[in-house]
Amino acid sequence: MECPNCHQNSSRVVDSRPSDENRAIRRRRECENCGYRFTTFERIELSPLLVIKSDGNREAFNREKIFNGLVHAAEKRPITSDELSDLVDRVENSIRKKGLNEISSKQIGEIVMDELAELDDVAYIRFASVYRQFKDMSGFMKALEEMMSKDKKSS
Repeated sequence: MECPNCHQNSSRVVDSRPSDENRAIRRRRECENCGYRFTTFERIELSPLLVIKSDGNREAFNREKIFNGLVHAAEKRPITSDELSDLVDRVENSIRKKGLNEISSKQIGEIVMDELAELDDVAYIRFASVYRQFKDMSGFMKALEEMMSKDKKSS
């Protein structure tokens, strides 16, 4: 592994530990040339996943897009960054378990909303308002009623 400090190719592993729910290994390395310490991650190489957008175009699956959307929905809510990262992990795992190489953005949005409904009602409604692009108050009210009926069933 090339040292980011001196660019030599000799480093040794000082510490290894699992990361990202055992889907990655975090390695702490030390350059044998200059002594600089740095961190690397080893992950399983997954097959590429394409997202079919509403206009028919395809693009690579991007976890960051989901995370950023969730950050906006969860703004000023008692939700930690780790909880949002875990939610994105669950969404990606759910998609990959389907064994598909392509999935529609609509299906991804539904999976995100299902997961978010379990985490926070207000963030769910905020996300739904952007995702479903409510045209009028009736669409918004329908989403609220769905959320309230889920709350009654789980109580």
